[in-house]
Amino acid sequence: MTDGGRPLVGVSTYLEAGARWGVWELDAALLPVGYPRLVQRAGGLAALLPPDAPDHAAATVARLDGLVIAGGPDVEPVRYGAEREPRTGPPARERDAWELALIDAALAAGVPLLGICRGMQLLNVALGGTLTQHIEGHAEVVGVFGSHPVKPVPGTRYAAAVPEESAVPTYHHQAVDRLGSGLVASAYAADGTVEAVEPSAPDGWVLGVQWHPEMGDDLRVMRALVEAAGAAPPAVTAP
Repeated sequence: MTDGGRPLVGVSTYLEAGARWGVWELDAALLPVGYPRLVQRAGGLAALLPPDAPDHAAATVARLDGLVIAGGPDVEPVRYGAEREPRTGPPARERDAWELALIDAALAAGVPLLGICRGMQLLNVALGGTLTQHIEGHAEVVGVFGSHPVKPVPGTRYAAAVPEESAVPTYHHQAVDRLGSGLVASAYAADGTVEAVEPSAPDGWVLGVQWHPEMGDDLRVMRALVEAAGAAPPAVTAP
């Protein structure tokens, strides 16, 4: 726990070439501001985590009270033993390697973990699951978030945070296919798409959601992560 009683929540970021601001065009570690704002609104302190060498993941996670794996580009299909289909986006190999290492480290250390969109898919892949490389109806207009209802599965961690069916901000064209080892679905869309996953074992706090809570006003999922992070053992501080 950080000073002042607000847990420190790390959020993974994009590494983008040629980002432009003002007179500058440089490589940059980027993240839509909705992510850190959601952490802050839910009572946490946000720390942005640019891609790094995977062998630094455990030391990074050891300094955090909670971890968010953010949305972003498609997971490279080789990560789950598949060939790339035409509508799958270009690989982000450095980010895949870093975020998979962060997930592994968080699971090993028992650090509360929330995967958002791509982050949920990576959680599934990290545990041996697979993805469907294209679905229709969950990204209707390019570059515009849509909305659709998701229904929680009673008795799950997600249902404890959001017990009723609710509309969520959504933008994705891939989805969970085979669930990873130890994971169960904890919410579904009306078309049967898995919209949330979590471990079947009750220990720890781990959740993946297919939608983008940072684009809406419902704080409950992030607040549940922040509360779990605040209840976790203190993070290791740098000497």
